[in-house]
Amino acid sequence: MDAGDGKKLAPGGVYRRAAFAIVAAACALPFVSTGMALAFGMVFGIAVGNPWPKESSRISKTLLQLSVVGLGFGMNLSEVWTVGKSSILFTAVGIALTLAIGMLLGRLFGTERRTGALLSFGTAICGGSAIAAMAPVIKARDDESAVALATVFSLNAAALFLFPVLGHLAGMGGHDFGVWAGVAVHDTSSVVGAASAYGDGALGIATTVKLSRAIWIAPVVMLTAFFLKSDAKARVPLFIVGFLAAAVVAFAIPSAAPLWTGLSAVAKQCLAVTLFFIGAGLSPAMLKKVGLKPLLHGVTLWAVVAGASFMAVSWGWIG
Repeated sequence: MDAGDGKKLAPGGVYRRAAFAIVAAACALPFVSTGMALAFGMVFGIAVGNPWPKESSRISKTLLQLSVVGLGFGMNLSEVWTVGKSSILFTAVGIALTLAIGMLLGRLFGTERRTGALLSFGTAICGGSAIAAMAPVIKARDDESAVALATVFSLNAAALFLFPVLGHLAGMGGHDFGVWAGVAVHDTSSVVGAASAYGDGALGIATTVKLSRAIWIAPVVMLTAFFLKSDAKARVPLFIVGFLAAAVVAFAIPSAAPLWTGLSAVAKQCLAVTLFFIGAGLSPAMLKKVGLKPLLHGVTLWAVVAGASFMAVSWGWIG
């Protein structure tokens, strides 16, 4: 059988691709949760191997952005404004402290300088998106970016399962959990996945908090580029603008509420498919690439951020 590029596929390759397509399609079914989809992807990636790693990575990025925009139709605009406005100061202070602590931990664990900087930036703001934006500014090599991304990706996978459990054990309400997850979980996909699994109104809060942090990618990258005299440029991600626009449209035309609810539901299921693709990107080679020092650095910084933000939420400092 021809693979489409002139190469012949072995029978095993055909079955692997067919199985991948079937499981991915199954994740679009309403009864498949985001956590289940991520688990399916991780098992497939580690045990079988992703037959289309580059293609699924590209699709997952686009699908995630479309999903986030779709979720905007299910948001309460006044809630988006209230949460975003109240978290501005905490976000700025939190990002600065996370970057500072991250740099100190990098020295403590002996993490390579640029890898440590990418880990710190990804933890402070928005995981893989922040790492991808900062890498050209600090002239990080491909292997340094790959290690930082693999570390953050591994922690994202853990967060999607761990955070809802910890939130329920702590007796957190949906609002508080949403704020906590939006601050402490790296990537938007895992934030939305964890909040969806938690329920009780956590999704809207978590998405808003996370996207309000993602906006900081642009100013922090531009500031870093200025001090390093780098010509790299940064822009506000368009999907954030789309999310806000969707929330405005839903607010302005309440008579179409059934349509907005339907679009939001479709977006949630698209997120499940996205998480399958993301999970399938986890492979034994990626886990081996992480290494002990970056992993210790990333886990420690993440634990500090998660612990500090949990106390801040519990004490009513944010939210």
